[in-house]
Amino acid sequence: MSTTPKNLEELKKELLDKMPTKVARKRDKAIVPGAESGEAIPVIQANVRTIPGILTQRGCTYAGCKGVVLGPTRDIVNLTHGPIGCGYYSWLTRRNQTDAGEDGDNYIPYCLSTDMTENDIVFGGEKKLRAAIKEAYDNFKPKSISVFATCPVGLIGDDIHAVARQMQEELGITVFANSCEGYKGVSQSAGHHIANNQIFRHVIGTDDTPVEGKYKINLLGEYNIGGDAFEIERIFEKCGITLLATFSGNSTITQFRQAHHADLNTVMCHRSLNYVAEMMETKFGIPWMKINFIGAEATAKSLRRIAAYFEDPELMARVEQVIAEEMPAVKAAAAEVLPRTTGKTAMLFVGGSRAHHYQDLFREIGMETLAAGYEFAHRDDYEGRHVLPTIKVDADSRNIEELEIEPDPVRYNPRKTPEQMKALEDKDVRFKVYEGMIGEMKKEALIIDDINQYETHRIIELMKPDIFCAGIKEKYIIQKMGVPLKQLHNYDMGGPYAGFVGAVNWYHEIDRLVNTKVWSLIKAPWNDNGPELEAAYVAG
Repeated sequence: MSTTPKNLEELKKELLDKMPTKVARKRDKAIVPGAESGEAIPVIQANVRTIPGILTQRGCTYAGCKGVVLGPTRDIVNLTHGPIGCGYYSWLTRRNQTDAGEDGDNYIPYCLSTDMTENDIVFGGEKKLRAAIKEAYDNFKPKSISVFATCPVGLIGDDIHAVARQMQEELGITVFANSCEGYKGVSQSAGHHIANNQIFRHVIGTDDTPVEGKYKINLLGEYNIGGDAFEIERIFEKCGITLLATFSGNSTITQFRQAHHADLNTVMCHRSLNYVAEMMETKFGIPWMKINFIGAEATAKSLRRIAAYFEDPELMARVEQVIAEEMPAVKAAAAEVLPRTTGKTAMLFVGGSRAHHYQDLFREIGMETLAAGYEFAHRDDYEGRHVLPTIKVDADSRNIEELEIEPDPVRYNPRKTPEQMKALEDKDVRFKVYEGMIGEMKKEALIIDDINQYETHRIIELMKPDIFCAGIKEKYIIQKMGVPLKQLHNYDMGGPYAGFVGAVNWYHEIDRLVNTKVWSLIKAPWNDNGPELEAAYVAG
């Protein structure tokens, strides 16, 4: 093994050294340093196809559409059109929690699939899809059914949208389809975009029933993993803020339909729901801002920005009161663990915004992030939205439909005048802005897009983090290397980690993980120097 690298360039060389020249040249563009020190933000390669043969953490387009965006909605029946494996392996893997409410409708626990077989691949599956939609309706009587296409459906050409229109007319409920075949994009990010388009086209703004509330907002890109949305809802209620809809944790189709009544959209996961935020602003005049409820300080800052937007002294005072009530418990928990966590190091390679946002929680307990990256980010997630005009639209991106949105002739209503927006921005209440992850990471840190298994192993060997945050695919291999792993896709059995209560939970969880002795006692099978079994093959 090489000696420990002295700087980032040496470290990068170590990561790329064993790769074929062509592969190393491509991966070199996806590995850059941080720029917190104020230096220029480096250009990173992102949202490109994974190199064939490399073991990636990514999911497919179908996973992003069904598993991430629409799956957490409790009263939409989600029906997979494809072989049973696709439906089964996207079922209940992310711990999306929900409160079934007074009506009791909750279809999240169910796995519904058309179970396409070889016969359906040869002769077509539209008849089977119609029967499955009818069966789902007869069993559940849902308000809406959403259909998701998997790879074989796109290959054989089933017209799922025509079937959805026919069944909507027959059943009298909203039925819509998503052409989210797994191969359609370079990662699950393409599925997010497709789901955004279909929710906007078929659901958002279809119910003009007035919604009461003095400070009405939507929360976009929050999926209630481990109960995160419950904690955020608690904070909003305590502040007197009316949350109309969350996209999509602990949500209902009625909330989606009425979301256009909000006066502000707030975006947690920039990658997965920024499309809806943009389209709602264009069509209905609702501005959006980037917020973050991961980390106590970030939560307080986000609440203050929301209150500043409404320009109401009563709300501002209430927010300050809530922060004052919540922070003592947070500070006490941090003080308790700081002696044991200060100086520890972390790495985060996760989807969505988690690899960025969770660095705030680590900072609050004195820990340093050595390296981080996303599974399915675009360049703007790393470098900031200011690079959007410079991003070249490639063939993979053209697979995803771009909706042409115009202001609604009746319901377009700018919530603020241009002068009011300018005055707010002068007070640092910024809209349509996301600075990205690179600018908040130290120059000594490493940012790696779409990290692969080999790079994961080498970076752990070279930088020796105290904890690694990733997903289920990496969990057991990393633990066998003697490093604790915290899943940030489904939180294992923990959570919530959002808001003030979530921060306290996180401090104790990380203290437990980085200070346990069990990982130092583990020896991976491939490092075992004990006796080996030998055998010989004898022809019969």
